[in-house]
Amino acid sequence: MINLNLKRLGLAAGLSLTLVAAGCGSDDSSDSENAGSDNGGGETNYSEEMDYTITGIEPGAGVVQAAEDATETYDSLAGWEVETSSSGAMATALGEAIDNEEPIVVTGWTPHWMFAKYDLKYLEDPEGSFGEAEEIKTMVRKGLKDDMPNAYQILDQFNWESSDMEEVMLEISNGTSPEDAAAAWVEDNSDKVAEWTKGTEEVDGKEIELAYVEWDSEVASTNVMKKVLEDQGFKVTITPLDNAVMWQAVANGDADGMVAAWMPATHAAQFEEYGDQVEDLGANLEGAKIGLVVPKYMDVDSIEDLQPAE
Repeated sequence: MINLNLKRLGLAAGLSLTLVAAGCGSDDSSDSENAGSDNGGGETNYSEEMDYTITGIEPGAGVVQAAEDATETYDSLAGWEVETSSSGAMATALGEAIDNEEPIVVTGWTPHWMFAKYDLKYLEDPEGSFGEAEEIKTMVRKGLKDDMPNAYQILDQFNWESSDMEEVMLEISNGTSPEDAAAAWVEDNSDKVAEWTKGTEEVDGKEIELAYVEWDSEVASTNVMKKVLEDQGFKVTITPLDNAVMWQAVANGDADGMVAAWMPATHAAQFEEYGDQVEDLGANLEGAKIGLVVPKYMDVDSIEDLQPAE
């Protein structure tokens, strides 16, 4: 089981991010009055209205690091800042901006329920700051195959589509508990789940612990895997942790595995530090993506369409 210090560190990180998020407010009405300023070509100067700020998620996340790199790469982002908070705070800020038809740029990724709920688009990234398509991988501790061969095989065979994950995520965002949303999906997709458990035997209360970072996507996937393992007789604990602590926990054997490794960009730093200490079981979801995301009502299509701070 993950030791107390790791749990405290993960919880402390989550608390600090929540406090940061609580301090993030929307612009007042005076900012809206400035929305009519233009870039010289008659277009609304969204950049000024947004105070040259990108709304990010947790510090250290790959999409945040890529956004920070983009502010150095693109002349159009000169003087911009990436304001970190949490994935939940980012989604809240996005929803509030859309409700008021205000401009906003967020660090986004797919799969994510916000693409099913809102009309959004990625800004084109001609410099490639956010890389190509990502995949979400399953990582387990060394020795799991010998200690828990049935759990190892289920985790190794776990594979689903973006639409599957987004279905669970949307239910959770609409107020269903993660446990209930996962259970409903597992019940409705028994054929797919059967492929994951094929060739395995049920166990009698064997304990297993999965770590995850508390992003909406990983809440969905980890709860689904928890339900699948429980149906096979495992006693499953899932523990939310900060990015680095999640990887450290699996590498040290304090956690048995995770289905939350975004590669090659998002968790590049963590993989470089811990990759040789974990076993990579391959992708459980392909075609993931990260980048800068805006509402479709904003008349910008590329990062280069934004304006530098003056």
